[in-house]
Amino acid sequence: MLFWLGLLVLILILTSVRVLFEYEKAVVFRFGQYSRTLAAGLNFIIPLVERTEKVDMRIHVSDVPSQDAITKDNISLRVDAVLYYRLADAEKAVIEVQDFSYATAQLAQTTMRNVVGEVTLDQLLAERDKISEKIRTIVDKATDPWGIKVDGVELKHIELPDDMKRVMAKAAEAERMRRATIIRSEGEAAAADVLSQAATTLNKQDGAMNLRTLQSLNDIASDPSNSVTFFVPLDIVKNYMGKKK
Repeated sequence: MLFWLGLLVLILILTSVRVLFEYEKAVVFRFGQYSRTLAAGLNFIIPLVERTEKVDMRIHVSDVPSQDAITKDNISLRVDAVLYYRLADAEKAVIEVQDFSYATAQLAQTTMRNVVGEVTLDQLLAERDKISEKIRTIVDKATDPWGIKVDGVELKHIELPDDMKRVMAKAAEAERMRRATIIRSEGEAAAADVLSQAATTLNKQDGAMNLRTLQSLNDIASDPSNSVTFFVPLDIVKNYMGKKK
């Protein structure tokens, strides 16, 4: 009899012990009502009377499923994100919501679709950080009654339709051609200015043109394979013929 009594006492003691890690907390319910929250370390509860539910207080990482969305300028696309959050209040996370992880992910999913619908495609691509912060703010405010603190939301991938990808590729190519044309035109304008200045300088100095001609002939004669052809204006020939007569 004493053996069975001792065994029963040992079982009750073992079932009353709760060991929690540093990153854990446990919410205690007594006869179904909230009693207290246990911290990390060695804790004891009343067997058969109290029940515990442990929660992880570390940062949770949750993938927000890919969603079909339409931007403000009526562009259909798919977008997904990753959500970073932690439990600020273990009691609320257990009591106020059935499954805080699933509920937070679903809320972020809906919010992401709504926020994407408020911006244009160009804004979505250029201001991704700003839009992510807006989603984080909305989700954080909505999950505050659940004892959840949202630390960050990052848009991972924005998938565009194939026809839109082709349009954007053509637009990017046209932009590159426009920039190349501008650069080439600016280079030609700069070269024309330099040539104009050089021509002005040569005209001001007597004999400068002859020296430049001799220098050019010297450059041409440096390569034996070069052939030189002189074009003599007809007016000079006529003047010469007139003098000879």
